[in-house]
Amino acid sequence: MTGLLWEYDGYEPAREGLRESLCTLGNGRFGTRGALPECVADGVHYPGTYAAGCYDRLTCEVAGRRVENEDMVNLPNWLPLRLRPAGGDWLNPDTTPVDLHHLALHLDPGVLERRTRYRLPAGGTLLVRQLRLVHMADPHLAALRTDLTAEGAACDLEVEAALDGTVTNSGVARYRDLDGRHLTHVETGTAAPGTTWLRCRTRTSDILVGLASRLTTGTDAGGAGPTGTDATGEVLTGVDPTDAVLTNAVLADAVLADAVLADADLTYAHEPRRAVQRLRLRLTPGRTVTIDKCVALHTSHDPAISDPLRAAVDRVAAAPGFEELLDSHATAWEQLWRGAGLEVPGEAGRILRLHLFHVLQTLSPHTADLDVGVPARGLHGESYRGHVFWDELFVLPYLDLHLPEVSRALLRYRHRRLDTACRAARELGRRGALYPWQSGSDGREETQELHLNPRSGRWLPDHSRLQWHVGSAIAYNVWQYAEASGDTAFLHGEGAEMFLQIARFWADSAAWDERLARYRIRGVVGPDEFHDAYPDAAGPGLDDNVYTNVTAAWVLARALDLLETLPEPRRRELTESIGLEPDEPARWEDVSRGLNIPFHDGVISQFDGYGDLAELDWDGYRKRYDDIRRLDRILEAEGDTVNRYKVSKQADVLMLGYLFSPAELRSLFARLGHHLRDDTWSATVDYYLRRTSHGSTLSGLVHGWILTRARRADAWGCVAEALRGDVADIQGGTTGEGIHLGAMAGTLVLVQRGLTGLETRDGALWLDPVPLPELSSYGFTLRYRHHWGVRLWLCSGLLEAAVPSSHAAPIDIRLPDRLVSVQPGETVRLLLVD
Repeated sequence: MTGLLWEYDGYEPAREGLRESLCTLGNGRFGTRGALPECVADGVHYPGTYAAGCYDRLTCEVAGRRVENEDMVNLPNWLPLRLRPAGGDWLNPDTTPVDLHHLALHLDPGVLERRTRYRLPAGGTLLVRQLRLVHMADPHLAALRTDLTAEGAACDLEVEAALDGTVTNSGVARYRDLDGRHLTHVETGTAAPGTTWLRCRTRTSDILVGLASRLTTGTDAGGAGPTGTDATGEVLTGVDPTDAVLTNAVLADAVLADAVLADADLTYAHEPRRAVQRLRLRLTPGRTVTIDKCVALHTSHDPAISDPLRAAVDRVAAAPGFEELLDSHATAWEQLWRGAGLEVPGEAGRILRLHLFHVLQTLSPHTADLDVGVPARGLHGESYRGHVFWDELFVLPYLDLHLPEVSRALLRYRHRRLDTACRAARELGRRGALYPWQSGSDGREETQELHLNPRSGRWLPDHSRLQWHVGSAIAYNVWQYAEASGDTAFLHGEGAEMFLQIARFWADSAAWDERLARYRIRGVVGPDEFHDAYPDAAGPGLDDNVYTNVTAAWVLARALDLLETLPEPRRRELTESIGLEPDEPARWEDVSRGLNIPFHDGVISQFDGYGDLAELDWDGYRKRYDDIRRLDRILEAEGDTVNRYKVSKQADVLMLGYLFSPAELRSLFARLGHHLRDDTWSATVDYYLRRTSHGSTLSGLVHGWILTRARRADAWGCVAEALRGDVADIQGGTTGEGIHLGAMAGTLVLVQRGLTGLETRDGALWLDPVPLPELSSYGFTLRYRHHWGVRLWLCSGLLEAAVPSSHAAPIDIRLPDRLVSVQPGETVRLLLVD
């Protein structure tokens, strides 16, 4: 990897799934995996296109039970463009020898470049060069440019371009026994010359989908082709690969202008569920033929349209040529990079840049117009069925300081589902709001009732819906967004409605225990996820999960603060509308101070009774298994259960150190009647580090965050694992099913907030940096309240802060030993005290 490229050399079928996920292109409205256009879904390749918020629900039989699941739908594949020598077989790297195969993801302009040289049966070779984009300026467009060059001998070539509606949701092996046929009423047709269309709808959600594809061609006069290569496909000397896609993708003056194909130049061969165009070409050596495929995608979720198909046909007809599309697309990306600037040197910086790229592709400014949440696997694959979990807890802290309008939209997704959350609480006999652990289209609980253990082949009950702490995550994000943006209108409006209802649920869920003289929250599952019941218990759930109880106490305390600061007319209006009883705030106060926090052996217990569990033979299991990250699956396959052991999948108690600064965490424990000493916290960190299998990509991230302050010398190992999580596929094949968006965004937050100690509270930026030798200099830009482009740079004990000129008020920066006020247009350099 060099510069701002993410590159792969050679064809490796076993790595195609990983590459397709990491080479996904998107614009916040839809994303398309980096599959080769000539390949179909099989055991190696998986083309997939996903529109944000486009879900469909199907019911099928699993283990003798009727089970309903909602999936983010794999939409018709717009990529297909395949080639073959006249009368021969279709070319693809699984069946045809290749002398060259190279993928280059250009991060700055958001373009995927591909070069493959096929050996032809009759002699000679065919060089295929492609540029692909999913347009960031016009979120309904995508384009594929294909340059074809015969080498060594002339070639008669047949080309087939298609829109493929035969696709299913089959990208995750463990889901393939379930019904994945979400598209129905697939129709195809032809519009203007060179233009085909496909329309369909989802089976139960009845979302209409319209695609239109326009094919154009051009031919050069011999010699140089696009993307900085000569006619042999070798990289030209003197060409900067980071700039080649922009400087050379536009064909030279000798290239003919794009020409819409006349009916005489191609044939239409529509098949069931596929819109097909076929073209015959005569290729002579040294002469390149270019085929451009421009596609428009609309769904009935899009605003300001009446018919998705008509909108797609009109949009593709009005779309400019590839060069102009590329230029406007690159400009939109340049603007995004400018506002999300991140400067980190070395390999860590390159990986962080890739992580930021995928965050921005999933949650772009276009997301602000949509009713969608944070899909845990991005728009990159079908794992987790495209559902929304608590991953926004790791994503919004970054967006708050770069794209606050997107954070607000994601929080409004939660607010629109507040009524459903209140209904879920009522079904448990409680007031307030119980948000689902997995959310999709309408806010009901989407967590699967059964999950498959691929090691044993058994379908098992899934109790992860008992992770009620997702409500605390939503409240936390509301509060953090308001602090970072200064958006009191949202905080006092939709934010307050969610916040108070989540607080009500926690207060109603807390039961008084006379023996302990404490409030207890029973029957939950914590972030650890391995433990969902006590050993040999008749039912699921654990009591007094400390993460759940402490975050509930925080929500209740902040809800009281919010009630106090609301303008009186709004406070009255809100309490009337939700039916807040006069005695409820007093109960919130009591519960926020009286929730039970169990301890054992001088450390904080993960939940009540954790200290009574058996110790696992870690060394024995490491010797018996290559990878023990998923100990729950290993133990179940052995006829045992992880519930018997002191072992965690990921950070649970230690997640408190991710959410709260050391000072705030001490304050929370003091509110609950405990003095949290530094040695107690340090012992707790060591205790759980030794008992965590890191079965989640979030685990290394959180542990690295904690260790930067608790044990700095050991922090980098966890940070490095968090950085490598997806790029090295450390979970063993899971990245091919979709990236882990929370972990990617979390690494950005680690640099921006974890290493700097950055907090946004009380109208100031609070900073308490911790130096890591492996990451000693870095900088970033951010939006803070009314300031755009605030730049912070840390290097060798020095902090530089630059505030752009504006008419806004100064920014207060609070360091542990001083307060500095920075005026707009001013740059300050401050020595830091270690």
